[in-house]
Amino acid sequence: MHGDGLQLALVFLLAAVVAVPLFKRFGLGAVLGYLAAGVVLGPFGVKVIGDAEPVLAASEIGVVMMLFVIGLELSPARLMVMRRPVFGAGGLQVAVSGAVLGGLGLAYGLGWKAALVVGLALALSSTAVSLQLLSERKAMNTPHGRLAFAILLFQDIAAIPLIAAIPLLGVAAASPDPIWEDVLKAVAAILAVVIGGRYLLRHLFRLAARIGVPEMLTASALLAVLSAGWVMHLAGLSMGLGAFLAGVLLADSEFRHEIESQIDPFKGLLLGLFFMAVGMSIDLNLIAAEPWTIVLGAIGLLAIKSVLLFGVGLRPGKLGWQEALQLGMVLALGGEFAFVVLSEAVKVNLIDPALQIRLVAIVGLSMALTPLLLIAVARLLREFPDAAPKRAFDAIPDGHPQVILAGFGRFGQIVARMLVAHRIPFVALETDTAQVDFVRRFGNVVYYGDPSRPDLLRSAGAGHARIFINAIDNAEANLRVTRVVRRLYPGLKIFARAHDRRHAWQLMDLGADVTRETFASGLEMGRDVLVALGFSPEQAAQRMATFREHDEALLASQHLIYDDEAALLESAKQARSELEQLFEADSERHDAAAVER
Repeated sequence: MHGDGLQLALVFLLAAVVAVPLFKRFGLGAVLGYLAAGVVLGPFGVKVIGDAEPVLAASEIGVVMMLFVIGLELSPARLMVMRRPVFGAGGLQVAVSGAVLGGLGLAYGLGWKAALVVGLALALSSTAVSLQLLSERKAMNTPHGRLAFAILLFQDIAAIPLIAAIPLLGVAAASPDPIWEDVLKAVAAILAVVIGGRYLLRHLFRLAARIGVPEMLTASALLAVLSAGWVMHLAGLSMGLGAFLAGVLLADSEFRHEIESQIDPFKGLLLGLFFMAVGMSIDLNLIAAEPWTIVLGAIGLLAIKSVLLFGVGLRPGKLGWQEALQLGMVLALGGEFAFVVLSEAVKVNLIDPALQIRLVAIVGLSMALTPLLLIAVARLLREFPDAAPKRAFDAIPDGHPQVILAGFGRFGQIVARMLVAHRIPFVALETDTAQVDFVRRFGNVVYYGDPSRPDLLRSAGAGHARIFINAIDNAEANLRVTRVVRRLYPGLKIFARAHDRRHAWQLMDLGADVTRETFASGLEMGRDVLVALGFSPEQAAQRMATFREHDEALLASQHLIYDDEAALLESAKQARSELEQLFEADSERHDAAAVER
């Protein structure tokens, strides 16, 4: 099957639809699914594709688009906020891992240029697999999850100059002659993309948006990506570098999210095709001839990177040993960029195809082993639940605050600003260390600790306070804290944030005064919509006040029956009818007043 493009497209899509869900079902990730599908379809499998080179060349557009999307996500403002963990921990991890793995490459007999490229390629981890594993385990907001994201972000940034430098290293490796001409061409191409893109791209997208045809924005995005890549290709650099620069130039534009949504489907499919093409190039005969080389290589890669990442987590990352161990396990695997870097290195004869096949197999096996390692580490940590001491709550100075505020997120900060503006003394408590550190940078006095702990409540002055404000975002934690406060301090007045009606009723059971977090903002929007539809501002405000009074009365009456679903449904139907009658009566009074005037 070589000539029929439609049949080839059907085969690729069928392989993706079958392999990817199967591998994700077993927790192995989409990338391994694509690689396995490529192995099966390729010349060393069932030979559906006899030559993988044309497929690999065509599928490189997927890599180009991936780099463009990464550029879109790396706005300068975002990098400034995260600069310490990204460039500190991330830079140290890539440098140390690249040096150690590159040193092993030198010992293996590679030249220094090839060893440098191989070491840095293996130092990179799989963003797709690692983030998926963190998300599945609800660990994105844990200390090791946040540090892992920062390190992955630096790795994505570091991969760009690495890919761009490979053609230059290849020229240097092939010829001892000076390469100043190539360097000048590369600098000129980068300046052309940066300067031209800065002045042309936004005008291009404004014009496409003004036309009002959705396809024009898609076409403009593809034109920007491929044009920038083509300019770099003319200069002997990676097409991906041009696409990345174009993405960075658009990262702060008003079109960023729309462009990303337009490009993402193309990127996902073509990137999957690239991984399949990489799988087609894997020589199964070579792997079968030396299985222990591949297995020991994957185990060695995981061991070296996990140890180095453990050290990075302990010192620059300031994690406990348990968190650092989990960081090491989730990022020890090889990454998608290794396939891209090694593929580019083969093109310029930095490494031979046989070494590329071995390294690709090692990286793929490391991806497959990582979920199993995380399961083993989770079981190990369950054996030592108290081994890592938790951070003690901050020392709170003695005083007699009138108010204690638990939860300093987006809801709690608004309440706190009102208290500060009226110079009302309060103590703010927050369980997220990152949030505490962040808000303290802006001059807010916030203390770390779990408000459900009696010793922390005592230290915060709950025995002398008049009001306890529960602004905790998590509904379960919110209820737990309210129960503890009500049990320990029955005379303390509690104002609690409620996510919805049921959560409000549960808080009302504990004697708390509830504020539904989206209720007031929803009423304000409804009032503005009525004004836009022709109601007078006074009439819209009156309708809003009528609805508020009716709903608050309904909330109180339904509190008595909220465990009886049938009674609750009947009450809701009656309340809807009563509200309609109230508004009809308001309309009749308004019409009568208008006639009288």
